[in-house]
Amino acid sequence: MKRSVLDVGVGVFLILGILALAWLSIQLGRVELFGGGGYLVTADFPAVAGLKSGATVEIAGVPVGRVERITLADYQARVHLRIRPDVKVSEDSIVSIKTRGLIGEKFVQISPGGSDKVVSAGGRLKEVEPPVDLEELISKYVFGGVGAGPGNGSGSSK
Repeated sequence: MKRSVLDVGVGVFLILGILALAWLSIQLGRVELFGGGGYLVTADFPAVAGLKSGATVEIAGVPVGRVERITLADYQARVHLRIRPDVKVSEDSIVSIKTRGLIGEKFVQISPGGSDKVVSAGGRLKEVEPPVDLEELISKYVFGGVGAGPGNGSGSSK
């Protein structure tokens, strides 16, 4: 009798531990089990340079959504953003891809516009700012492409 009570206690403890571990994994992995709330909007970029599905969407540094998926449309990267339902994004907002730190993760930043019209579910944000290609900037600097144009003060005067 004493042995079976101990076995049940260990079983319950083990199940609770597995449930706690699963909950922690979901929270840390930012996984949404049931499709997640909010509404979808899209933005077309000429390039996304390392942006991945699941990246955060921020307004003024505050997370307001996630990148749901990235597809190709008319030779441009179409980024599908899931925005929280309590956040309204104006039509003239500027969407840009930023990097945390020098070589950090990519995220989408929305700079609010001044329009009273908001983007509805399934709508498209038209004002985009392509990401800065850090590798291209470094290669230009290393191989002399930066500052080598006319009118920049680096040429000789006659």
